[in-house]
Amino acid sequence: MTNDKVTNVVIAGLGGQGVLKASDIMADVVFAAGCDVKKSEIHGMSQRGGSVTSDVRFGPEVASPMVPNGQADYLVVLAADQVENNRSALRPGGVLISPDDIDQEKLPHHRSINVALLGVLSKYMDIDENLWMQVIRQNLPEKLHDMNEKAFALGREGKI
Repeated sequence: MTNDKVTNVVIAGLGGQGVLKASDIMADVVFAAGCDVKKSEIHGMSQRGGSVTSDVRFGPEVASPMVPNGQADYLVVLAADQVENNRSALRPGGVLISPDDIDQEKLPHHRSINVALLGVLSKYMDIDENLWMQVIRQNLPEKLHDMNEKAFALGREGKI
């Protein structure tokens, strides 16, 4: 991946939705694509279903793991009721990716929404789809591969 600027991604949702797993996958994908990457997370009351956010910054050289408020190029929100809580993270002209971008009825399992929305995000990135699939498989147990591969494909079919 060749990009001369730092790209900022904020992934947000509720505890138990896989925000941190999605950010791990995102960070591993861009690292494997040859970028410098930094990641941070805010757990809050995540164990009780509270808000969780994770920042992923990547590019040729990244100094800080935190995305400054209002500077996210991409805001990926896993729970519709968390969109307004996190909208301020998005820069003007940035891309909001939410559960509305996919047909949730077609998800193989409701817990795979994180990977489905990464599928939507992947369409904006100049990273080979096969690399995404390889990293998804590396980050998840084998018994979850099929379900999450289908969820990722559903996201790739989503709105853009």
